[in-house]
Amino acid sequence: MYVVTMDQRNSRDVGDMVPQLVRQLRHIPAVIEFQRSVSDEVQGVTIDAADAITAALSALRGGSWSVGIGVGRVDDPLPERIVEASGYGMVYSRRAAERALKIHDQVPLAVEGLERDLAAESEAVLRLLGRIVAVRSQSEWNVVDLMIPGVRGQQKAVAAELGITPQAVSKAVVRSLWQEEWAARPAAARLLGLLDSRREILI
Repeated sequence: MYVVTMDQRNSRDVGDMVPQLVRQLRHIPAVIEFQRSVSDEVQGVTIDAADAITAALSALRGGSWSVGIGVGRVDDPLPERIVEASGYGMVYSRRAAERALKIHDQVPLAVEGLERDLAAESEAVLRLLGRIVAVRSQSEWNVVDLMIPGVRGQQKAVAAELGITPQAVSKAVVRSLWQEEWAARPAAARLLGLLDSRREILI
């Protein structure tokens, strides 16, 4: 399983953004839904690596959150409240979150799991994806938020909805590296999946 822990980095400056992030993550399938855990922290548990990646990248958008992903078992029975959850996945996620909080000059994302080398590889790819997301302009987001991966011929429809030219949409897609992001997401999910498949031992 994948435990995603997101800590708000600038709560003193902008106030509590937890409710906003929880709403933002509501559409993501989760076995323990994304919710406030403590203070200005959000946690959730998914069984699909791609869903964990979607949650992580959603949080990194805007630069207000650091993200820790822990890969490992969450003990049964799964509780409704994340604060009642236990297991290796929870431990790894806490470690990752604490490390991510200390990252200031790079993308604030960390991954922890049983196999350190594989966790580091997963983290490296996810940080590249996080960088793509973090530097997008609002005008680029206006375009890519309307795009659906794998659907052809949608740029004209997006242009019509935004009242801009198809050429402007095309340029925004290229600048935002949207296609590259979605091409790389499966690689990141595969690495997290390999990490999840390793048998756990005592920490």
